[in-house]
Amino acid sequence: MHTTLHLLAEAPPQMLPARSLMAFTLASHIILVPMGVALPLITLIMHGYGLRRGDATALLLARRWSAVMAVQFAIGVVTGTVLSFEFGLLWPGLMGRWGDVFGIGFGVEAWAFFLEAVLIAIYLYGWRRLPARTHFLLGLPLPATALLGAFGILAANSWMNTPQGFSLDSEGNPVDVDVRKAIFTPMFGPQYWHFVVAMLLTAGFVVAGVYAVGWLRGRRDRYHRLGFTVPFTVAAVFTPVQFFLGDSIARAVFQKQPVKFAAMEIVWNTDTHVPEYLFGRLHPDGTVSGGIAIPQLDSILAGFSPDTEVRGLASVAAADRPNATQATITHWAFDIMVGIGTVLLLLVVWYAFVWWRRRRLPASPWFYRSAACAGVASVIAVECGWITTEVGRQPWIVYENMRVADAVTGARSSSLWTMFGVVVLVYVLIFGSFLAVLLKMRTRWRLDDERSLGAGTMATPETDTPYGPRAAVAAGDAPAPAAGNGDGTAPTEDGRP
Repeated sequence: MHTTLHLLAEAPPQMLPARSLMAFTLASHIILVPMGVALPLITLIMHGYGLRRGDATALLLARRWSAVMAVQFAIGVVTGTVLSFEFGLLWPGLMGRWGDVFGIGFGVEAWAFFLEAVLIAIYLYGWRRLPARTHFLLGLPLPATALLGAFGILAANSWMNTPQGFSLDSEGNPVDVDVRKAIFTPMFGPQYWHFVVAMLLTAGFVVAGVYAVGWLRGRRDRYHRLGFTVPFTVAAVFTPVQFFLGDSIARAVFQKQPVKFAAMEIVWNTDTHVPEYLFGRLHPDGTVSGGIAIPQLDSILAGFSPDTEVRGLASVAAADRPNATQATITHWAFDIMVGIGTVLLLLVVWYAFVWWRRRRLPASPWFYRSAACAGVASVIAVECGWITTEVGRQPWIVYENMRVADAVTGARSSSLWTMFGVVVLVYVLIFGSFLAVLLKMRTRWRLDDERSLGAGTMATPETDTPYGPRAAVAAGDAPAPAAGNGDGTAPTEDGRP
């Protein structure tokens, strides 16, 4: 405890508000990231299925998801812009000294952002104006641009974890920058693919959870079955893949960032036959209280043998490692992430077993209750993953090259706390507006569905065709039929039914 208080006393007074502001904006922005990265792919899978099968329900779902995608992208623009300003305002030491080395990642992300904005606009525009196949093909680059944006951000973050691609001059400034090495650092591959797959399964669980709630409320039509099945299947495919990638990145941290690994596993002394703690609290004297200790498991997981030596936090000076509180936060975040992933894997096994045995969706309400919770749980797991990455790297903002205290702004702490309050207020308004828009869209779509079903015109309701001109509906007339020719066939390529 004394060591922790001593380190806090040495920290600049503006570091706490700067960290708090950055943590809040990152935690808020990352809620939107899974949908931004993965919803385009899920939407296009549904879109392609609808075109291939001539399925009006699938086309209706794809069209509605594309509208949600656009609204989410607009909100992400705001939160992402705030983050870009914060890097320069809160951490001028980082950007001033190291921007020339790792800033290429932010440049790539910016280009991906502008390209994605254009493609989303074309995709939305094309629903009633472009031939079906042309419209679908124009949407295909969307997932790639989303992955390119993630590439830029993860390149910058992985460089902060394992910096390379530069030399230092006599004054400690980076020179002789090698852009290729600065992008493709030792942690880039494990971190990038772990992140991308996390976004895919999280978005799948979130979207499927919406339709799971509908199922629990008695909506058992094809619209809700298909809206659940496609995104949940995407999540189900990637969940076991994530376990292998998670093991890969944990082992990469063990090899490249051993002190962070020690924080993740609250290992104090370097040793072999190290136990694995499930939760528990690390104290400044190196003791652990609470939690469940599984003998030798940490060494086995790190190197496939109980004789594997795991480096402890005490192997470096107190000023060069996370303190006991930071290590405990990192450890709990890591355990929560792994725990949620394990529960999601069991849910996927349930889903796969029923489908394999009976070729249908599970019928148990408990399955759909679990699926409805899976979306929220997976977002929590993503948050915990970023906490593990960022808190476990402390006190370094650039691992073993620059401390957080050396990068922070010189602005007065009172000004930063005021800025923090303003940002919180603005974000409450932004996310409140986002939720209000989504609820308004849901209400409008539900009214359209009820109106179309009441007219008895088709099995799945839609007041306008996804392809071709908007149908004019006079007062008292039945709504226009959905995409398709009424006999289950798809619209022709030129957009006419």
